[in-house]
Amino acid sequence: MGEVVDREVSAAVTELGADELRQWAYRCVDGLTDRREEINELNVFPIPDSDTGTNLVFTVRSAVECMRSAGPHADLAAVAASLARGAVAGARGNSGVIVSQLMRALAEECRSGRLDGPGVARVLGRASNLVGEVVSVPVEGTIVTVLAVAADAATESAGSDLAAVVLRASESAAVALDRTRSQLSVLDAAGVVDAGALGLVVMLDCFSAVVTGTLPTRPRYHRTIVASNPTKFRSVTEGEHHHRGASSIGGYEVLYGLTDIGEDDVVALRSALSELGDSTVVAGDGAGSWSVHVHTANAGLAVEVGLAVGRVHGIRIDALSTMDCVDGPATAVNADGHGRDILAVVAGDGAEQLYVSEGAAVLRCDTRRIGTSELCDAILRAEHPEVLVLPNGALSAQELVSVSIASRTAGKDVLMLPSSSMVQGLAALAVHDPTRAAVDDAFAMSEAAAGTRWASLRITDERSLTWVGMCEPGNGLGLAGREVVVIGQDVLAAGRALLDQLLSVGGEMVTMLHGESVAGQPDPADVAEGLSVYIADRHPGIEVVVYTGGQPGDVVQLGVE
Repeated sequence: MGEVVDREVSAAVTELGADELRQWAYRCVDGLTDRREEINELNVFPIPDSDTGTNLVFTVRSAVECMRSAGPHADLAAVAASLARGAVAGARGNSGVIVSQLMRALAEECRSGRLDGPGVARVLGRASNLVGEVVSVPVEGTIVTVLAVAADAATESAGSDLAAVVLRASESAAVALDRTRSQLSVLDAAGVVDAGALGLVVMLDCFSAVVTGTLPTRPRYHRTIVASNPTKFRSVTEGEHHHRGASSIGGYEVLYGLTDIGEDDVVALRSALSELGDSTVVAGDGAGSWSVHVHTANAGLAVEVGLAVGRVHGIRIDALSTMDCVDGPATAVNADGHGRDILAVVAGDGAEQLYVSEGAAVLRCDTRRIGTSELCDAILRAEHPEVLVLPNGALSAQELVSVSIASRTAGKDVLMLPSSSMVQGLAALAVHDPTRAAVDDAFAMSEAAAGTRWASLRITDERSLTWVGMCEPGNGLGLAGREVVVIGQDVLAAGRALLDQLLSVGGEMVTMLHGESVAGQPDPADVAEGLSVYIADRHPGIEVVVYTGGQPGDVVQLGVE
């Protein structure tokens, strides 16, 4: 893109009012939504979980919803304050929390009732300082770096009019975005710029468009892993990201809101969370509400340290996906010196990654038919004599008995575990211990699977009669096991009713596995997000874990433990 060049800009807009700020917020939602998939594709740091674009969209949408609640006649200060409040409350991921601090800085500046060129420079400078305070370990070549560059450029132009300051900041940020590729080796290895930084550039460009009337033209970015060295990305990723408990073994991204906490407690909380994991951010809206974010292997303890210093709400726990998994079964040696394999039948790319990351070999039942012969062949190809099978409801009990007999006849010691769904299979894998005797390990895994109540959400495509009444095309269906128990006007309504039924008899954790996107239907990730919010509001204290499954048919699979 080259160096920053000052352009001739119109000085007609010298200050921003409430209407212009609203316009900027709406433009940010549109701009981030338009480039969400592109940003997701670029997301390789700090965790390659491909959700930065989605996180930014959710964060800014939350800010806009709060802004709307302030009413159409709210003044500049009230609009800015509501944006900050909504962004902090709805912040998702590292980048979302950082963007919430930009909103907070904006709210602080707008208390004076005006926002001009020098004011914008102060906003960016304050935002950069806030981010430096709330991010536990700032890393060069990320959104933090690009925000600092934009702040410096705006400060240098603070004596100019509003349009010149805003344009200078956005142009400098765009140049800094291109530089991130060479500043962070994991980005260079993947051939990408920083995903969060691109989101920030989109937001600054939207600001420029509101002020100047012209949206800057920017290039589209794509991931370009070097084909001649396919292991380069993987090896650098493993060496660069430093998330204790969230690197090669998975882990969790923990987010929650916090109130009734003093400034000293914030410092102590940030320190305690940094001991538990990485990517620690504790950010406030300037009005007493805080957003907490950390990557850790101990999600429960991360919530507990928050409970010890304030009032926790809106808990969200997502499993972190990793890119350093290998296709193959678990091969640890048990107490008797025998190796053991885990074989699971799954559907969906995301589900396959989850199971492989837990050490299981997988058979995909959505890409080819899996019957008795296919399952038996896979068992016989397993490396070790002992094989634990998670059928996950793909075959009938009679078919599984047939496979067991044939496999044992061929010399395999096979144990079929009673998992009727992928969420039950995941619960079983969570307690798998390859050092135990096979029969003991199978018992513990079977108990975990049986202790997980499972359900699913679907969208009906035709009019039909169920046990609970007639459903119409487009209705949401809630199934407990394999029986329809809820019909909703849409899938989200059905999901809420289904959760109320499942949680009416208790539960401590809800696991969600959202399916593949289908054109013309609600995005399964959005459905899972809506259900997570509903659980936080209506069933506080319930832990929520969300995975990307990519399975066809079920919009969301649910497991309650």
